Amino acid sequence: MTTDTTQTAETAPAGNNPRTVLFRRLTAVGGLATIASTFLSWTYTDEFPGDLTVYGYPGGLQVLTLVAGLLTTLFALASLDIKGLRWLAPTGTTKALQLFALGAFGTTWFTVVAITVELGGVVNLEPGGFVAAVASVIPLVAAFQLPDDTRKARRPKALPSWAEILIIVVAFGIGLFVITYGIDTEYAELFTGYMITAGFAVAALFKAGLMARLSGLTTKYRPIAVTAAFVAAAAFPFTQNTDQFTLIAVNILIFATVALGLNIVVGLAGLLDLGYVAFLGVGAYTAALVSGTTASAFDVQFPFWASVLTGGLVSLIFGVVIGAPTLRLRGDYLAIVTLGFGEIFRITVGNLDGVSGPQITNGPNGVPNIPDLVFFGYDFGESHTIGGFELGSYANYYLLMLLAMILVILVFSRAGSSRIGRAWVAIREDETAATAMGINGFRVKLIAFALGATLAGLAGTVQAHVQSTVVPEMYVFAGPVPPNSAFLLAAVILGGMGTISGPLIGATLLYMIPAKLQFLQDYQLLGFGIALILLMRFRPEGLIANRRAQLEYHETDQLDVPDKGLTGSGVGVTKAGA
Repeated sequence: MTTDTTQTAETAPAGNNPRTVLFRRLTAVGGLATIASTFLSWTYTDEFPGDLTVYGYPGGLQVLTLVAGLLTTLFALASLDIKGLRWLAPTGTTKALQLFALGAFGTTWFTVVAITVELGGVVNLEPGGFVAAVASVIPLVAAFQLPDDTRKARRPKALPSWAEILIIVVAFGIGLFVITYGIDTEYAELFTGYMITAGFAVAALFKAGLMARLSGLTTKYRPIAVTAAFVAAAAFPFTQNTDQFTLIAVNILIFATVALGLNIVVGLAGLLDLGYVAFLGVGAYTAALVSGTTASAFDVQFPFWASVLTGGLVSLIFGVVIGAPTLRLRGDYLAIVTLGFGEIFRITVGNLDGVSGPQITNGPNGVPNIPDLVFFGYDFGESHTIGGFELGSYANYYLLMLLAMILVILVFSRAGSSRIGRAWVAIREDETAATAMGINGFRVKLIAFALGATLAGLAGTVQAHVQSTVVPEMYVFAGPVPPNSAFLLAAVILGGMGTISGPLIGATLLYMIPAKLQFLQDYQLLGFGIALILLMRFRPEGLIANRRAQLEYHETDQLDVPDKGLTGSGVGVTKAGA
C-alpha cells in the first residue's frame, strides 16, 4: 500500500496553498496595472497642477502612484519567493504589502477625487483616470486576503565591510532624495500625495524588517553612519537652484534644534514646559539688540561668536531665574507656571516701547533691520561659490544651523548617557523613588531646565539673523506658524520623547505641513490634535521610540512575530524584544 504524500489545498502550509499564491500573484498583477495606468492621460486639461494629460510620460501625482505601484509589485514578487528579492522582507511580506497597496490606492484616489472636485465633475477624467482608480483597488483587495506571514528575521548573510558601508551610504542618499523631493514640492496637491505615499511606504519598510536591518548596520558602523547622515544633510543646499526651499529647510533646522532642547526638559527629565518658546525669544532678542542694528536701544555690535555666547548666557540666566522658584512644583502646576512665563515674556517685550515701559524692544514693532552675520570675513548675506555651486544667503544659514544642530545633538547624547542623564530619567519615572535613592530632584531638574533654555537661546541667536527681525508675535503659545510652544511640544511627543531622531522627524513634519498646505492654517491645531489622539491609540511611544518607552507602553503586548515556543508559558514578550 502506497501513501500519497501530495499536499492538498487544505493541508498545505498557509503561505504556500493555491489560494494564497493566487492572491499574491493578483497583488503583483494589480501593482503592474497601477504602474501601467500612470502612462495614460488622467485628465484632458492641464488646469490641474502637474499636467496629467500626457500619454507615455507620468507627471506630478502620477509619479507618486508609479512609485507606490512599483514597490507593491516588488514586494508581491518577493512574497512569491522570486530569487533575488527575498531580502526585501526579513520579517514577512503581508503587512508590508497591505501598507504599500494602501499607499498606491490612497495616492491614486486622492488624485482622482482632487481632479473631480477642483475641475468640477467626473467628466474631467480621461479613461486613464478610471483605469488607475480600478487598477489601484486590485492589489489592495488582494493584499488583505493574504494570511499573516510575519516571522522572526533570520540572521542576515554576512557581507564584506565595504558592501555594508555602501548600503548605509545608499540608504542615506535615498533619504536625502526623498526629503528633498518633499521640500521641493510646489503645490499642495503634490505634497499631499507625497505624504500619503511616503507615510505608507515608511510604515511598510518597518513592517518588512528592512528598517531594523538598516538600524543594525548603522549601529555596527556608527561613526560612518553619523558622518553619512550629516554629509547627506549638508548636501541639501547644493541640490537647490534658488533660496525658495532652502529657507524652509533653514526654519526646519531651527525648529528641530529647539525641539531637541525641549526634549531634554520633557523627554529626559519629564518636566512639562508649555512656555519653552520664550527661551528662543530671549536668545533672538538678545542677538538682535547686540547686532548693531539702528533699531536697537544699545549702540553696540558684537561679533558673531560673542552674540551667540551672550544669547545663550542670557537664556541660561532666565532659565535659572524662572526654574529656581517653580521647579518644586509638579505635573499640571508646573505646566501652568511655565505657560504663564511664556505669556509674560511675550507681553513684556511688547510693552518695552518707551510708553508702557522702558524703550528697549520697540514694543510690538520689534527689532527690525538685523544685519547679516559676518564670521571670519564670511558674509552670510552674500552668495558664495563653492565647488562650482552657488550658495545663496539662506544656504549659508542652513549650513550654520546644521553645525549648531551637531552641537545640540552632541550635548543631548552626552548628557543623556551621563550620570546626570540617568538621574533625569529616574526623576521622570518616579521622583519620589529617585529622591529616596539619594538624587537631589530639585538640582537635577534645574540643570535640565537651564540646559534646555541655553540650547533654545543659541538657536534664537541664529533665528534673529535669518528672519532679520524679531517681534513679540513670533513667540506665542500657539499660532499658525511654528515654532511656538504648542508645536514644539507636539514635535517632541509625535517624534518620540527621549530620542534624538524623533524630535527631528516630528519638527520636520510639523513645519513642512503648514508651510505646504496653506489651506490648513485655520484648522492645523485641530488636525494635529486628532493626529496626536491617533498616535496615543496606535503608537503612544512616538514615531521613533527608544527601548524604555516601548517596554513601558507595550508591557503586556505580544511580539509582532509570535514565538510558538513560548505559548503557554505565561510570559509576555514586549515588542521591544524584537
